[in-house]
Amino acid sequence: MIVCVCRRVSDREIVRHARAGMSFDEIQFELGVATQCGRCETCARDVVAQCSASHPVAALHSDIEPRAIQLATAITESKAWNSSRPSSAA
Repeated sequence: MIVCVCRRVSDREIVRHARAGMSFDEIQFELGVATQCGRCETCARDVVAQCSASHPVAALHSDIEPRAIQLATAITESKAWNSSRPSSAA
């Protein structure tokens, strides 16, 4: 549904940005929502608040972080990584 008619901003766009961890002010700056007539501000803020309450950023990425750490560890421990680093014995 279109939340901001002036800027043609949908609730899906607002939710996507909110789930990425952006605050209402950041979303407003990025999308221009509630910057013209202002009639959509209450609805837009409600969408952000509802999204933030139901999907905290830490919960969204909790399953991704361990894999990222494992990948980073595997890269830094690989022979290719170590062979390209300058020797500290010089």
